[in-house]
Amino acid sequence: MTDMIGFIGVGTMGEPMCRNLAKKSGTQVLAADRDAAPLGRLAADGVKTASVDEIAAACRTIFLSLPGGKEVEQVCLGDGALLSKVKPGWTVVDLSTAPVSLARRLYAAMEGQATAFADAPVARTRQAAIDGTLSIMVGATPETFARIEPLLRHMASEVTHCGEAGAGQAVKILNNMILFQTVVALGEALSIARAHGVDGKVLFETLTKGSADSFALRNHGMKAMLPGVFPERAFSTEYALKDLGYAIEMAEEKGVPALGADVAREVMERAVELGHGKEYWPVLLRSIEDATGE
Repeated sequence: MTDMIGFIGVGTMGEPMCRNLAKKSGTQVLAADRDAAPLGRLAADGVKTASVDEIAAACRTIFLSLPGGKEVEQVCLGDGALLSKVKPGWTVVDLSTAPVSLARRLYAAMEGQATAFADAPVARTRQAAIDGTLSIMVGATPETFARIEPLLRHMASEVTHCGEAGAGQAVKILNNMILFQTVVALGEALSIARAHGVDGKVLFETLTKGSADSFALRNHGMKAMLPGVFPERAFSTEYALKDLGYAIEMAEEKGVPALGADVAREVMERAVELGHGKEYWPVLLRSIEDATGE
């Protein structure tokens, strides 16, 4: 019974991660979510619906994939907290993107209960989550990392031990900060090119052949910005702002200037004001276009 795996939160990224874990691990997976729809889809892959209480009682390893720090804190430390339910020897792995300070608080609290904790936020796209080719950055003790790495590799092609508790969140948050700033630069370049009569497709395809080439260009630029496709139920502008806020908080805590991050936040906030908060976050392009009147 206690060899089962728990998965709390099966939303946009959590559902495909949970599916890969169930298909590849050879272990029964129990999943919990407020939305019945993904749980119904996962049932076809052998995932059983369960409550958080049932997961805490039955599963030696429990994964969290939640929208952000507020939700992680509520599940772990709030009313009916997971911390009060898990047993000594259990391991809780947070796949969400949440503040570094929260990861360290959870590590300290769970260590006090003889329960292991790892922060293991994921990077790359929903398609990567479907394909099992995510990049996962882990903050954990070496012993905990060794124990959970085989499970993480069912969901990811890259699994990196970044250091002790909080290190995974720090690296993931800074990864996103760099990505957001790069996409702002792509939006500015695309808008400037179009304003001068240069075809955006020519611009971006040419950039892939030079030093401006990047993952951001090939994915966020060419697949979203260029065709103007910004679907909902992808990584939204609101979620991007949440992650960027974590990065700016990290910088402010240590007195490090983060001027580029501040600019990216301003562009994203403008996109939200324009009504694009729920859309895929490269829609920040609309903020730049709006400013130029194009």
